[in-house]
Amino acid sequence: MTPTTPATAFARLMEGNGRWVSGKLQHPDRDPDRRQLVTQHQEPFGAVLSCIDSRVPPELLFDTGLGDLYVMRTGAQTVDPVVTGSVEYGPMTSGTPLIVVLGHQRCGAVKAAYQSLRDGKPLPGNLQAIVTSLRPAYEQAVREGGADPVEAMARAQAKLTATALRSNADLAPLVRKDSLAVVGAYYSLDTGKVEVLVGAPF
Repeated sequence: MTPTTPATAFARLMEGNGRWVSGKLQHPDRDPDRRQLVTQHQEPFGAVLSCIDSRVPPELLFDTGLGDLYVMRTGAQTVDPVVTGSVEYGPMTSGTPLIVVLGHQRCGAVKAAYQSLRDGKPLPGNLQAIVTSLRPAYEQAVREGGADPVEAMARAQAKLTATALRSNADLAPLVRKDSLAVVGAYYSLDTGKVEVLVGAPF
């Protein structure tokens, strides 16, 4: 049964991540019957905004299948109006009850942006747009200090993006009605585990 509340959707995702970590995968919703079922209609129970990194595929690390998730991937979960509209699509058109902004360990985009901002050396082409978007996370990481500012910046980016989405004019009313949760999370490449940073529904 498709989860219909933020809490049940979140539980489904985290159960799937638990299977990913343990290696006890179920590979749900990936057979010809499921493919046929979703040809005319879809009801994803979650939307995931994650990084383009090839090691962080949401459908796999949450052990989901066809028709389960809307997935948007940008460098370091950076957003612009088109990306934000894509994230809003499920919650605003079909009642998708969960958004997860998923940062991750050893993010190359975050590292490049950190070095660019620290050294005052712009990146070439449109890569600089990613750097510009990551400046608030960089500034937060610098303020907080710590042994690994790049990892701090990656975590800050996930939290800041989730907070911005949760409070935007279109999604905030859904959050206030408890029909939507927006979660900031962080994926460990070492363990495969997803850690919740902010916004987990109860």
